[in-house]
Amino acid sequence: MWQIAMILFVVSFCFFVGVMVREPRSLRSGVSFFWMMLCLAGVMFLVLAGGAAWLASRTVLIWILLILLMIALICVAVFPIALAVMFFVQGLKVIRHEGRKPANMLSLAFSVMLFGYLTVWPAMGGLGRSIFGTRLYILISLLAFYLLSLLATYALSAVLNLIHLRKRRRADYIVVLGAGLIGARVTPLLAARIDKGIELLAFNPKAMLIMSGGQGPGEDLAEGRAMADYAIDKGVDPERIVVEDRSASTEENLLFSRALMEKETPKVILVTTAYHVFRALLLARQQGMKCVGFGAKTKWYFTLNALLREFGGYLSLTWKRHAAVALVLASMAAILGI
Repeated sequence: MWQIAMILFVVSFCFFVGVMVREPRSLRSGVSFFWMMLCLAGVMFLVLAGGAAWLASRTVLIWILLILLMIALICVAVFPIALAVMFFVQGLKVIRHEGRKPANMLSLAFSVMLFGYLTVWPAMGGLGRSIFGTRLYILISLLAFYLLSLLATYALSAVLNLIHLRKRRRADYIVVLGAGLIGARVTPLLAARIDKGIELLAFNPKAMLIMSGGQGPGEDLAEGRAMADYAIDKGVDPERIVVEDRSASTEENLLFSRALMEKETPKVILVTTAYHVFRALLLARQQGMKCVGFGAKTKWYFTLNALLREFGGYLSLTWKRHAAVALVLASMAAILGI
């Protein structure tokens, strides 16, 4: 049996590698990694089960394995509650540091909803006293499970697209996405993006640095121009900088930056804040731009809130697909609720 499990693991490993090499900019990267790890867990379980006779005479090793198993089970059981607490605490930090704007309430709202789903919702089985109540209960449960699974897959795919074994990519262009100014001053978040672009420029000596961003409300000049001035002050040769100063969104950042590239099929690196990289890559893929993404660091408490915002953007980008899944789940709820 373990031989079959090993074959499944090898197949899943090859599929994962194939996805990451050919086109990692989709949820397939996260799904394929999850199934690879699941197959690996199956192999390990069957190998250990097959070696039960050998383990029987090694009491100390058995106890070590049992303790590790108990720790793993406790972690799995506690993880959902720990996740809700973490989002709650970080949500309070976002509000304290960034203000009470609706966009800053996402972590807090998510933690409350997750806690309610884990603790209150299971106790609401009383809805099942009627056919409509049963169907509604099943539908909401299925939708919540789907969205949580989708969020986990999105987060895993986003992390995988941030992992790079080398910074030397023989890139033709490094596109740094704008992030707003305070008057004419580059913010710390935007400065981190530019610094990352400058760092990558040193590893890609033939690349041009495209600073992408138009002028928004409350800004004294275009973001691209301010970003270029910042890079020049940091010692970057002005001849290696191209300014894109018309864009007002990530889609336009990519579209207008691509129009400035002279090569027909250039090698492109996108640079933005880590939590924003995956959605930017998805948008670039929609526009047919072949690229990889590198993320600039930001404060941890802000990352969780921003990740939820990015996930909302992903749902908006792919809403037709998820609407179709919701219809399927509604049909399942109607059948199961009879």
